[in-house]
Amino acid sequence: MSQARKSAITWADGREVPLIGQGTWHMGEKASFRQDEVRALQLGLNLGMTLVDTAEMYAEGGAEEIVGEAIRGRRDEVYLVSKAYPHHADRQGLAQACEASLTRMGTEYMDMYLLHWRGNIPLEETVQGMKMLREQGKIINWGVSNLDESDMEELWSLTGGDACAVNQVLYHAASRGIEYDLLPWSRTHGVPVMAYCPIAQGGRLRRGLLEHPVMTDIAASHGVTPSQIALAWVIRDGDIWAIPKAVQESHVRENAAAANIRLTPEQRQQIDEAFPPPTRKQPLDMV
Repeated sequence: MSQARKSAITWADGREVPLIGQGTWHMGEKASFRQDEVRALQLGLNLGMTLVDTAEMYAEGGAEEIVGEAIRGRRDEVYLVSKAYPHHADRQGLAQACEASLTRMGTEYMDMYLLHWRGNIPLEETVQGMKMLREQGKIINWGVSNLDESDMEELWSLTGGDACAVNQVLYHAASRGIEYDLLPWSRTHGVPVMAYCPIAQGGRLRRGLLEHPVMTDIAASHGVTPSQIALAWVIRDGDIWAIPKAVQESHVRENAAAANIRLTPEQRQQIDEAFPPPTRKQPLDMV
């Protein structure tokens, strides 16, 4: 029997955010792809993937412009996430970066604003900057990306640091290092994890993950693709978001449909045997 699982994470305000959303890394880099990328995001919204993640780094704002075009006229449907460069992570820098991102996306606010990765600016200044943006109504929530367990402990020790609402990190079945310490910490402290590259996009392990006999066999048993099984695995416990990026219509539809796949306990055990969970601390994986 398949294991029951939620299809969305519910915030304290009652808003539900689907477990599978849409990433935009590498979008906005070529003008010739623009309309295909816009249409892909719009199709994803139509299919219920209303969580859209982007960043000022992606194509130096180009991806945010794609997002802005895709969500025009339907902003209220979207849970919009963007990220700031670490060198913009002080009060003034965040204010300027946030305003520029909002302008590119054609919106007055973001649902979630993240520090993209940790740089040289003290986390205390980032917390202050995020708090100011919340008070101004520019952002609803704020979070971080690519912070490890020790970084999160430091953040939590700061005044206002416990307002951090999410940590976006690399996570898929072939990269499970966060399960040793970061994921347990996140669950204990009520900070959801958002998984980027959930099917190892752009990673060295993509082929080894999607072509592994266990993944292909499980996919065949469900009548789906290995990529869909990889996505279903990431969201298996109902408390981790996955934000795959897709431009081809077939891939967008596959991503959306993966939310309905339930892995059996036996299948989860098979994946554990093929891709064992960590038994010691590992460096945080990043791309």
